[in-house]
Amino acid sequence: MAFPAPAAGLTPGIVAAVLAGALLHAGWNALVKGSRDKALDMALIHLLGSFLGLPLLAWSGLPPAACLPYLLGSVAIHIGYHAAVAGAYRHGELGLAYPLMRGTGPLLVALASAGALGERLSALAWLGVLAVCAGVLALGLSRRALQQPWAVGFALGNAVLIAAYTVVDGLGVRLAVAHGGTALQYIAALFVLDGWPFTLLVLARRGWPASLAYARGRWPLALGGAAASLGSYAIALWAMTRAPVALVAALRETSVLFAVLLGHWLLREAFSWRRLAACGVIVGGVVALRLG
Repeated sequence: MAFPAPAAGLTPGIVAAVLAGALLHAGWNALVKGSRDKALDMALIHLLGSFLGLPLLAWSGLPPAACLPYLLGSVAIHIGYHAAVAGAYRHGELGLAYPLMRGTGPLLVALASAGALGERLSALAWLGVLAVCAGVLALGLSRRALQQPWAVGFALGNAVLIAAYTVVDGLGVRLAVAHGGTALQYIAALFVLDGWPFTLLVLARRGWPASLAYARGRWPLALGGAAASLGSYAIALWAMTRAPVALVAALRETSVLFAVLLGHWLLREAFSWRRLAACGVIVGGVVALRLG
């Protein structure tokens, strides 16, 4: 099956949209980190995301049947992703775990998309991907990382899962378009399906009474997190139908800049000159992505 060829690079409009999505992504991750029960918060946010996806699916219609294997594959990968996010934030800071989770993903996506999608990046684009990865990892790596080995383990394991679902969904959303569907159909179907498996696993462990009691006090904030999660990933998948998946994935990881700032302002996490320098490297990488 031939996938529709995206534009050769990142237009200013796509860059602006993906950066807005990155801010939304950092926002809902900060919400989870600030909660007292990370797993329940992840479950609640993505369960509410499933309900938010229902009117979108009713309005846009079902995606082409050819997308179903990609949707199911993505949902399966996301179960592990949700569990790893909760585990990383249970054991470590937002400013440590988030950059490590997001740092190696773009490089893995760039390598995988070359084979899966036949995308070939320019030398400058590769430089941008590597700079974003290096800057993101520099934000997370510190002496505190040695004191939080479980957070590091969860975060680095999750980087592989992030790369996996990014490539699967990049293929799936392009396949939807190739079969006469739309990106919105794939996105809506993914969110309707995605919230349930992990939520049911968490409910089985926590029990209904405790889970409902938590949800009653947390659902307004979780609803905002669900909207941010849906909006962030919807923007990313839409962008992947118009620009190379590897470039979009790397640009999306600028969310780490926002996460570090939110961790400093809202969660009172430390902000050092080293982190400031790493932010500069990421910005330089973004510029290379745009020019490449």
